[in-house]
Amino acid sequence: MSPTATADTGALPGAPAEPRTADADPAALFLPPDQAASPWCQVASLPPADFARMRRRAIFECFKWDPQVHDGGTLSAAPLVLRRSAWDELVPLAEALARELAAAEAELVGRPDLHRRLGLPGGVRAALREAARSGPTTGAARLVRFDFHHTEQGWRISEANSDVPGGLNEASGLPVLFAPHHPGTAAVGDPVARYVEALLAAAGPSPTIAFVHATAYSDDQQMLACVAQSLRAAGATTHFASPAHLRWRDGRAWLVADWWEGPLDLVVRFFPGEWLPGLPRGCGWRGLFAGGRTPVTNPATALLTQSKRFPLVWDALRTELPAWRALLPETRDPRDAPWRRDESWVLKPALGRVGDGIGLTGVVPPRELRRIRRAATWHPREWVAQRRFASQPLLHEGLPRHACLGVYTIDGRVAGAYGRVATRPLIDGDAQDAAVLVTDSVLRW
Repeated sequence: MSPTATADTGALPGAPAEPRTADADPAALFLPPDQAASPWCQVASLPPADFARMRRRAIFECFKWDPQVHDGGTLSAAPLVLRRSAWDELVPLAEALARELAAAEAELVGRPDLHRRLGLPGGVRAALREAARSGPTTGAARLVRFDFHHTEQGWRISEANSDVPGGLNEASGLPVLFAPHHPGTAAVGDPVARYVEALLAAAGPSPTIAFVHATAYSDDQQMLACVAQSLRAAGATTHFASPAHLRWRDGRAWLVADWWEGPLDLVVRFFPGEWLPGLPRGCGWRGLFAGGRTPVTNPATALLTQSKRFPLVWDALRTELPAWRALLPETRDPRDAPWRRDESWVLKPALGRVGDGIGLTGVVPPRELRRIRRAATWHPREWVAQRRFASQPLLHEGLPRHACLGVYTIDGRVAGAYGRVATRPLIDGDAQDAAVLVTDSVLRW
């Protein structure tokens, strides 16, 4: 996730007179400043006893194994409740972004001349050159999460999580637990169910599927365990594995492990793409980029749009990106932005995740900000400077909270949303997960 602070780039077009649809011109979908009213309904936290029961249910029913980090809880006692009209605004925006992302990524695979500009490691660039020569590995059930923030100018995104987007177990499970406590609300979708449908459609009947992930991280495995449970209920055989267990034979993926060896019908990758070159040379990580005929979700070529330096290659592409240009704040190479003297710029690592390494003046402690600025000065190709925007906090029991709404698309269609909230305008590892609900009512609970 990324911070809510990365600013607007100017006024946007007004709303069209015709009804909004997923196929509408993206430039006509954005709220003008005078219509950017709060999309949120105010709701109270659950009473402590009810929340304690909810927390236990989240652990055992929603695979939420990390309900506490250090001394802080990772679950919000209040859901994020969106007005129906706000959700109806977000759906076509996310789907427009997904269409443009897919087209840009397909073009970028064949443009090795642009890969260095994206700040990708040398090993990744070598694998991408092979994808350009022999063709990228087959993709399936393409999962992307767009992180939306509501601002004075309407909706903005801070990034797209197009490589290994997480949060599915919270996004599908928490609304089921919270909705009965808030009459008149409902979940905005069930991304786990939609994802499982897409995986089974790609893998065929009674498939064997490997969940390739960083096995040392339980917060990664908890989401995959949630998805695997639904797949097994539908007749699939699932294996949890490291990328070191993966091999490719004549373009087909094989799992080679102590407990099982054999061909796979589909690979679910939840191992960050930029980490892959650090694996032993003998394992099959390169097949996640190029030459694989076994479907992979997501193929590692997703790093091309995961990089926050993606906007730096837009002008070199044939692909039109009107939704991205309107919704993502202005982004520059750190050498081309006055971030040293102008606090309206934020520094971000090109391949940062979970809000780590964000240089946000006035929010990040001074010592950490100095470290970030040094890194961006010494290694500018690995960073971006991005305009700040001012998120509109929602009031919760009289106190402001900043919200990030991660809208999932699967094969280009919206499947649900993942909510996170924080007391400061930075959505990072200290933010809390929140159920996302929608209501037609304007009443407060």
